[in-house]
Amino acid sequence: MSLAPTLLPVRQQVRGSRLVWICASLLAFIAIASVAGPFLVDNDYRSTDFDNIFLPPTITGQHFFGTDDLGRDLFVRTLLGVRITLFVAVIASFVSLFIGVIYGAIAGYLGGKVDALMMRLVDAMYALPFIFFVILLMVVFERSLLLIFIAIGAINWLDMARIVRGQTLSLKQRSFVDAAKLIGVSSFGIVWRHITPNLLGLVIVYMTLTIPQAILVESFLSFLGLGVQEPQTSLGALVYGGTNHVQSATWLIVIPATVLAVILVCFNFLGDGLRELADPKSKT
Repeated sequence: MSLAPTLLPVRQQVRGSRLVWICASLLAFIAIASVAGPFLVDNDYRSTDFDNIFLPPTITGQHFFGTDDLGRDLFVRTLLGVRITLFVAVIASFVSLFIGVIYGAIAGYLGGKVDALMMRLVDAMYALPFIFFVILLMVVFERSLLLIFIAIGAINWLDMARIVRGQTLSLKQRSFVDAAKLIGVSSFGIVWRHITPNLLGLVIVYMTLTIPQAILVESFLSFLGLGVQEPQTSLGALVYGGTNHVQSATWLIVIPATVLAVILVCFNFLGDGLRELADPKSKT
């Protein structure tokens, strides 16, 4: 079954959704700025200048967002923080996407006792305090971006598995699945070539909702000092650093916190908008 009919109605409606376009455009601008911005300014995110510590933000000066307690340019470090935060969130979401889609599609297609056993395992994992599991991983093993990807992805795949499993239960009753069975396509072939492609539109929509969750987890870990390490930084790490100077240099916490809030709001509006376009019944 072709994927085009599945995505075409959503694509046509997206063209007329102003809110979706505004959020997508703003996120694209932030992402491009985080990559290109550091190359357009002379300051480096690692450079310290103890003669210019705690400079306030200024439009006309060299430091647009001011400087921190080590004299480092906050503008460049905020762009770096956005880049790392988005990178971690997107990669971790792809990890959860990969695990959740495979797990949910297998459970939904096989059904019966296998489905019941697999979903009871998901229910049991929901009861585990995963954030403490992630913190434990960060403490026991050497902290790295790879470990953060794995840790966050390992706690975000459960929702995706449930969503994919429910859609698979519906898709396996369709005529194109029956036709594939009649011509001798294996169960793996049906799941991989017929069911999974038809889940792509829904998965993309819900992935935009899992990215904010990954951003919050990464920011929380960085706020606790368990995320990326100096001299690199993330938005959560910048917010954590700003809390130490909240009275004397409020811009150190206000600026990265505002950028983080804008990103989260845009992703949530984008995800909600795409979900309503893909499933009009969700509006009611």
